[in-house]
Amino acid sequence: MSSGEDRQPSGVRPSVFLERQSYRRRRLSDAARLLPFLGAALLAIPLLWKDNPGVPLSSAIFYIFACWVGLIVASLVFGFAARRMTTQDESESETDQWPR
Repeated sequence: MSSGEDRQPSGVRPSVFLERQSYRRRRLSDAARLLPFLGAALLAIPLLWKDNPGVPLSSAIFYIFACWVGLIVASLVFGFAARRMTTQDESESETDQWPR
């Protein structure tokens, strides 16, 4: 059996919420993981236009390239945001260290 000293009092609960930076980092990585599925859905939309003869092929090709460029820009934004969060975390951890 363990001693009663290492147990927390029954009235005190650990925090349910995460730190703000780690929460944002997780949500950013979740959004980055969903980006390929969004891209697949956006690129599949022209398949629905096949039944509509009013949409010219040039519009469909322009739409596909616009989605492609949009996905590239979105991935760049996610990459820069992740890099910025990583550098902020590293600078905070250096200031928290004890001097030797």
